[in-house]
Amino acid sequence: MASTFSRLLAGRRTAFLIATVSSGALTTGYLLNQQNVKAGSFNRQKLFPPSADYPDLRKHNNCMAECLTPAIYAKLRDKMTPNGYTLDQCIQTGVDNPGHPFIKTVGMVAGDEESYEVFAEIFDPVIKVRHNGYDPKLQKHHTDLDCSKITQGQFDDRYVLSSRIRTGRSIRGLSLPPACSRSERRAVENVVVTALAGLKGNLAGKYYSLTTMSDKEQQQLIDARKCQHNNDKTFLIWINEEDHIRVISMEKGGNMKRVFEKFCCGLQEVEKLIKERGWEFMWNERLGYILTCPSNLGTGLRAGVHVRIPKLSKDPRFSKILENLRLQKRGTGGVDTAAVADVYDISNLDRMGRSEVELVQLVIDGVNYMIDCEKKLERGQDIKIPPPLPQFGKK
Repeated sequence: MASTFSRLLAGRRTAFLIATVSSGALTTGYLLNQQNVKAGSFNRQKLFPPSADYPDLRKHNNCMAECLTPAIYAKLRDKMTPNGYTLDQCIQTGVDNPGHPFIKTVGMVAGDEESYEVFAEIFDPVIKVRHNGYDPKLQKHHTDLDCSKITQGQFDDRYVLSSRIRTGRSIRGLSLPPACSRSERRAVENVVVTALAGLKGNLAGKYYSLTTMSDKEQQQLIDARKCQHNNDKTFLIWINEEDHIRVISMEKGGNMKRVFEKFCCGLQEVEKLIKERGWEFMWNERLGYILTCPSNLGTGLRAGVHVRIPKLSKDPRFSKILENLRLQKRGTGGVDTAAVADVYDISNLDRMGRSEVELVQLVIDGVNYMIDCEKKLERGQDIKIPPPLPQFGKK
């Protein structure tokens, strides 16, 4: 966690918002009324043929490298979105980073909402590979933030140490962070900070800009254990990080239902306040919420718990149980970290093809099943591998 904060603080103009009490000048919004953005594209002639520019991906292990072909590259290389973003800019991160030894990375990002339309011939197959078969040409993504539908959302606190839900949102009409100009990043900050000055009650808090905070405040953000939060330390927002907005609801203990309630309440209030000022979030029925990395399309939601399961984690069936429950495990420090004191970060595997309610309920049911397995193993009883869950949720 500390390394992530350090990279953010050392990088671009990132701002940290804990709910917010700051206010700013009202920004005139740029609102696209159509639900599905149909992007125009522009051709840019190059001196050399596409074959001369085609990247060497022979040693790469990411979704982009798997899906990109010389024919697709030749067809898309000279196209640009209306904002001037190109295919080479989309795939450069995957060219520079061949892959992860244990995790198949995506290998490309979008520079604006229109990227997903102009370069659909590469984005669509990448999305299908990354999201376990979800076909954006044929399927529609369902959004549901009705937290009243959640059941059995209180975990046994003897096993679950903390609960957390996060997602991202993008402001329609502004370039995504890989292509943001300084003026656009400032516009994102202005739009969000101005809107969130309207948050009330337990969502209200304090806004920290990296351009004005003290060295002490920056260190508090780097050290997660001393990070300043809103009054009840359960709701926070990052601005201009990987996405325009990252929204996080969290608390100690196992009350995932309450965490999701605050998540839904806060997210819907944020959206209402932004719409009141003439802006809206990027969304369409094909891809759900539009975010920088294709891995976060759809819900962009990761619901996770830190759970102590010393016996189950050592059982040879553990990995198969996770797979069938459509869950994934990490160390408590995130990707690439080991479990400490038999505590794992368990979260949903999917982002698309299921709604927010379905994903959170999937995590609740799955973690409860794992806790039940842990209790049985403590008593010397046998456990069973559950049948695999269906690939996608309700239509």
